[in-house]
Amino acid sequence: PTNPTIGDTLRFSTNYVIEFVTAPATKIQEAIHKHYDEEIDQPEQLDESIDDLLSDMDDDHIDVAEDPEEVVDSTVTERDSHIITLVNRILLDAYNKGASDIHFEPGLGRQPMQIRYRTDGFCKVAHQVSQNYKKAIISRLKIISKLDIAERRRPQSGKIQLRSGRTKIEYRVEITPTTGGLEDAVLRVLASSKPLKLEEMGFSDQSRKSFEEMLGKPHGIILCVGPTGSGKTTTLHSALGHINHPDRKIWTAEDPVEITQPGLRQVQVVPKIGFSFPEALRSFLRADPDVIMIGEMRDAETAKIAIEASLTGHQVFSTLHTNSAAETVVRLIEMGMDPFNFANALIGILAQRLARRICSKCKESYQPEPDELNELIQTYGAALYQKHGLPMNASEVTLYRSEGCDHCGGTGYRGRVSIHELLVASEPIRKGIKANMSLEDLRDLAIDEGMRTLKMDGIDKILAGHTDLEQILRVCM
Repeated sequence: PTNPTIGDTLRFSTNYVIEFVTAPATKIQEAIHKHYDEEIDQPEQLDESIDDLLSDMDDDHIDVAEDPEEVVDSTVTERDSHIITLVNRILLDAYNKGASDIHFEPGLGRQPMQIRYRTDGFCKVAHQVSQNYKKAIISRLKIISKLDIAERRRPQSGKIQLRSGRTKIEYRVEITPTTGGLEDAVLRVLASSKPLKLEEMGFSDQSRKSFEEMLGKPHGIILCVGPTGSGKTTTLHSALGHINHPDRKIWTAEDPVEITQPGLRQVQVVPKIGFSFPEALRSFLRADPDVIMIGEMRDAETAKIAIEASLTGHQVFSTLHTNSAAETVVRLIEMGMDPFNFANALIGILAQRLARRICSKCKESYQPEPDELNELIQTYGAALYQKHGLPMNASEVTLYRSEGCDHCGGTGYRGRVSIHELLVASEPIRKGIKANMSLEDLRDLAIDEGMRTLKMDGIDKILAGHTDLEQILRVCM
């Protein structure tokens, strides 16, 4: 404040009368949060819990409108220090608890706002906030996402960046108008992370060996398929990490870039300006690639260019939203892909799911009843269960269950285990694709060639003590 040059520069730049004052560091930080929120800095430890903060936020300043369904927040605004602190702490709390998504759900009328976290694939209420603050919280989220706070009729998409210590966290924000003039906000947590090694991905020994052999092929296409949130991006980055060497040029096109690793040239596509996956692919093919990863095959154009690239000496990785490995073949041919080109290009398809893992702190072993073991056998497929040499007598089988504890929040589950189905493009499989084999026949052929289905791999994970049948049936069709 004693430097006159800084004062003159600010007056000239802003055309304002500048008056310097002193203030505590906390007040300065609060002002920065209010006006420059593109990236929020957070302390690593929270001085006050969210529940304590909510208890401090009283209900003294509520005005009820003539319409009993509408509550007007007369003095609570998105700039209120309580709102700023509350929102920031919820974002960090969700990240610390391993949530993949945060749901802000305002209730109608005098009903409170529910805040739910999705953890290990399940939504659970984390906090309830007084109805006084519901609009202010949504407005606050809009401000730090650089969205229009006045627009309440259309959906809006944005992002928030938060830094906690050395950890940078990004949240993808979706605002959706709901009944009663309210708006829901859903935030996807995209924490910067490092790729896992293949040994950490939960593959069976057989599947990992086959997958590593696929990664050793000089050219062709490898697909990772499954629903949203099944870990496809994590698996692809694990695969890229396995082949990431200085003698290879690896390009990736992603939306968004969730995992970064040195040596990869990673590109974020921006469909709004016309920079789509096909555009990125065309650019990569002119940029001397050895390996190309496309975040998602969203349309026939992307699939066609990817297959052509894999036939011209490049190794190509991508993802698709299909339920099984065999279904992926049928889907791509229905999208207009030439069966001969696709069969020649294909190296393999990995379908996967994430099932809840039994809590390691409170799980206990037990011997199943014959009926329970029979259900496992039928789910696996009785003939294949016996063929693969799995135990047929209940006395030979040990399963696990859990009652719930503090470690798992009373749910009995903590973390997730991956379930895989790996179709290797052997010569018989390629002939089947070229012959337009039906989905059922192609699946049976793949099993004959050594493929373990998702349910088979899931039963193996049950027998290994990682999960239970309820969770496998929930994620596997």
